Amino acid sequence: MKLQKSSLCIILIIIGLLSTITQSIRFELESGHTKCIAEDIKSNSMTVGHYSIVNPNEGQPLPETHKITLRVTSAYGNSYHAAENVQSGQFAFQAVEAGDYMACFFAIDHQPPLKISIEFDWRTGVAAKDWSNIAKKGSVDAMEYELKKLADTITSIHEEMFYLREREREMQELNRATNSRMAWLSFLSLFICLSVAGMQIWHLKSFFEKKKLI
Repeated sequence: MKLQKSSLCIILIIIGLLSTITQSIRFELESGHTKCIAEDIKSNSMTVGHYSIVNPNEGQPLPETHKITLRVTSAYGNSYHAAENVQSGQFAFQAVEAGDYMACFFAIDHQPPLKISIEFDWRTGVAAKDWSNIAKKGSVDAMEYELKKLADTITSIHEEMFYLREREREMQELNRATNSRMAWLSFLSLFICLSVAGMQIWHLKSFFEKKKLI
């Protein structure tokens, strides 16, 4: 019984830490300006995002001046989401390319300038799953729910480790290729310097011989 309680505590602590990582962020954007947020996403990972403008006057409709444009692009410039002059929205897609994905917010220009507060929640991998719906649909108890969530978290960490290992291998290959090129460049530079020095010596020797100085 004590072992089950300690295991449950560990599970809750881990999930609590994960939940703090995936909390939404709030930031301010001045009209006529752009702000971009980057997220490193693995290939074949699910990602979801929710964004909305925070109403400066609660209980009243949002002003027409409070509108934003959002574009989500991959590291290779491919567009995955685009919305213009909206006050809220969401996106969801499965990443085909690995790398840094950019979510760029743009506030329409306004005179005089104003600041817009934006609430943005961007989740990837295991954090992108709607666990509340899974718990309702599966009719599982609290322990099974936490264990299932933990199992998916472990799987995500395992995949992340393989992804980082692959990135490390690519970086090592790049370093080896760079070192090899630098070595060849050093030999080429040394050869050119020696050739120039030899030509200078030959030229000076010929000059002095013509002048009968040697």
